[in-house]
Amino acid sequence: MTQTAPIDVALQAFDPRPDIRLIAADMDGTLLDDSDALPDALFPLVHELHRRGITFCPASGRQYFNLLERFRDVADDMVFIAENGAYVVGRGEEISSECLAPDDVGHLVAAIRTLATSGADVGAVVGGKRSAYVERRDPAFLAQVGRYFTRIEVVEDLRAVTGDEFVKVAVYDFGDAERTSAPSLARFRDALQVVVSGEHWVDVMSRSANKGDAIRRLQATLGVTADQTMVFGDFLNDLEMMDAATYSFAMDNAHPDLRARASYLAPANSANGVVRTISSVLGLPWTA
Repeated sequence: MTQTAPIDVALQAFDPRPDIRLIAADMDGTLLDDSDALPDALFPLVHELHRRGITFCPASGRQYFNLLERFRDVADDMVFIAENGAYVVGRGEEISSECLAPDDVGHLVAAIRTLATSGADVGAVVGGKRSAYVERRDPAFLAQVGRYFTRIEVVEDLRAVTGDEFVKVAVYDFGDAERTSAPSLARFRDALQVVVSGEHWVDVMSRSANKGDAIRRLQATLGVTADQTMVFGDFLNDLEMMDAATYSFAMDNAHPDLRARASYLAPANSANGVVRTISSVLGLPWTA
């Protein structure tokens, strides 16, 4: 793919306007600004997209219930790709999921505990369809987990949790996740998906779980093609998503690997890049 100029220049290439039917956007570093806030124009934009028959889809490493809370006022107009593609929900109904085997969860929890005892300041989060589970309970850790998981249960032993289906094991690393936690979990890569999803987060999921595959499954459900799909991302957990859409945009603040994978470049998250780009490409009024 050929990297283009930023969107204000690259828009000259979109003539005629593409027939977009599905738009997916990552949250942190993409749709959210640097204060963790959604753009003011997003909700009216989502309503207008829905009116035009275009599905808008947050595609995030966040928990489904966290996304639902952020978008409750427009949830019926949207589909949610949660847990980095492992859990997809629309109007409260599961569309697809990719679950981890309980034995894999146990092995991952043990590995994260070993990493912690070696001196790394890390903690595990086991993400289920019903709730997320943690055994580390200090306020600093719970504050970070609470940013991305709304339903959380503190338990004595993560390996003893029952009555739920697990879609992800996440590690919060108070240091540099790409240098500490990710290498320590590299041995799981042959069987599982291990991805750095942020400066401090590493997510481990089923080998078949990623945002790109989730979008392809959603495209099949909706009868939408890659040529009718637009996606936005900024970090390494968005890489596969860039391959699922003809109109793939890296934010101007994106990781270099993501910028190289995308077809186009959008303004930064701090410059309302997602809303501005959608509005410009589709000829909608919310471009400020």
